Amino acid sequence: MIQARIRKRFPARPDAAAFSLEVEFQAAAGVTVLFGPSGSGKTLTLDSIAGFVAPDEGRIMLDDEILFDAPSEVCLPPQARHCGYVFQNYALFPHMTLRQNLAFAAERRPRLERHRRVNEMLERFHLTEVAGRRPHELSGGQKQRCSIARALIGSPKLLLLDEPARGLDAQLRAEFYAVLRQVQTEFQIPSLLVTHDLDECFELGDEMLILREGRLVQSGSPRAIAERPANVEVARLLGIFNLFQAEIVELDPQRNLSRLRFGEFELAGNYFPGRLRGDRVWLSVRPEQLGVSARDGKPGPNQVPAQLLRTIEKPQTVRLEFAGDIGVELSRPEFDKHKQNKEWLVWFPQDALRVL
Repeated sequence: MIQARIRKRFPARPDAAAFSLEVEFQAAAGVTVLFGPSGSGKTLTLDSIAGFVAPDEGRIMLDDEILFDAPSEVCLPPQARHCGYVFQNYALFPHMTLRQNLAFAAERRPRLERHRRVNEMLERFHLTEVAGRRPHELSGGQKQRCSIARALIGSPKLLLLDEPARGLDAQLRAEFYAVLRQVQTEFQIPSLLVTHDLDECFELGDEMLILREGRLVQSGSPRAIAERPANVEVARLLGIFNLFQAEIVELDPQRNLSRLRFGEFELAGNYFPGRLRGDRVWLSVRPEQLGVSARDGKPGPNQVPAQLLRTIEKPQTVRLEFAGDIGVELSRPEFDKHKQNKEWLVWFPQDALRVL
């Protein structure tokens, strides 16, 4: 279990704005994803836990050991923190072979145990046949597996990964996912994974921490956050929602009904507790939850006429982009039924509407 309360400030300087990181969280065994835009403090959080950066205030505990405590002036050096770190660029020593890189990371162990441990990690990560090569002679996937093996060779209590799949092609990315799942099964330690990739959050994450401008703005499982973002800023960060401004014109808890004015149209949604008539809200709905039909008469309930601007072909789906920033995601068979439409209606299902 990692428990962290971190506060770190960087004052403004010429050509550099001020920045402050203030986060508090805990993570148990499994993968906890740190997600957010560049400059939100994700890597700074990892570096503070690893000991590369000393926070100004706070406390960091790993299991029952204090790694950092500002009031008592405890700040263990990185080598004493029992953290394995996988860097963005892997940070392998270029003048050493793969085997020498692993041996260097295990140098605190007795010689015979170090030799056994290196061989064990080479075999576990399928690197034995390239153990004598230097980093520039390895593929991206081999360098990545070596970096993970090096981070684990000291039997860490915590694994820190800073965008380890960045720049990998689809096949190598899939291999990395398989390796990390294997690591979780075998080592059963907390892992903190920094990523910008929402698919990666769903692929690997047990929990998700969303950072924005140095603050933790929402936490929970990836699915729970994707279904109910805390606010419009989180929804925008996720990038998977249509967002529209609307006004609540009716609330009826007995019928579980709300009505919203969206442009010149009204949409029916489920009852939105805690809201009042006249509230201006952000209406959010996922593109795959919307439907389309041909416009051949007056729009029906929750249908809005829309002008199709473009279609974007994807491997499994087709995205339709309409005027008014309306995006609809359809399966290919569903799109094929509608692709001859001259005029379009977009259907907003009542159960799919959320307000922020």
